[in-house]
Amino acid sequence: MNRNIYISAIKLKKEIPKGNYLYYLPVIKNLRKQGELTFDKPITFLVGENGIGKSTLIEAIAVNSGFNPEGGTKNYNFHTKNSHSVLYNYITLVKTWNFAKNGYFLRAESFYNTISYMDYLKEERLTDNDYFQHLSNTEINGFSMHNMSHGESFLNAVSGFQPNGLYILDEPEAALSPTGIMKLMSYMNELVKKNCQFIISTHSPMLIAMPNSDVYQLSKDKIDKVPFQETGHYTLTRRFLENPEKMLKYLLSEGDSE
Repeated sequence: MNRNIYISAIKLKKEIPKGNYLYYLPVIKNLRKQGELTFDKPITFLVGENGIGKSTLIEAIAVNSGFNPEGGTKNYNFHTKNSHSVLYNYITLVKTWNFAKNGYFLRAESFYNTISYMDYLKEERLTDNDYFQHLSNTEINGFSMHNMSHGESFLNAVSGFQPNGLYILDEPEAALSPTGIMKLMSYMNELVKKNCQFIISTHSPMLIAMPNSDVYQLSKDKIDKVPFQETGHYTLTRRFLENPEKMLKYLLSEGDSE
């Protein structure tokens, strides 16, 4: 067994009631049909269109693993609104003999709340433990991460990731420039060498090119493990960049006809 792998698969452990909206999510329908989703590489990407259920599944994996629903480490116990789904109650994570000593759930949607909690810990002098006990490194050069740009604060959090860790990231590219995405890839590459596992939902055609990774493309009909070059995100972006004038002409003429 790869020393990087802490979670090797995810399965539905019981049927979701038909009256629950989760029952109708494409990712759940296809997980029910296909039985399980395996994690064989140090990095696993989930890609697909909006509404497929990527973030819902990522969130359920994180909560089932013991992470705070709004983000942070397993020691974070804050909440601003109970907006997470109950999917974590319906899944089983197949774990390996490896134990992740560190970990973090980075949720783009609620990262602001995570930073606020970090500042609270500092103000209450609750930051005597190491970085990932309570993320004591809430400041850079004396400034709170609230004083950084969104992208800088994301990368600052990732720079604190430790070896032997399970890291679950929901759309980390949301705040990052192309250069920022490449910095994230560099951090991830070094962490994989230190026995870390990543499970990531993303729309970034750059990020999914990472080595040592599997890419699952989630659609309305199935979950496919595909080379990154065959994903819709990559092929559409490539077609646009190769001939933006043609693509724009098509898109804008379609809009004018409505």
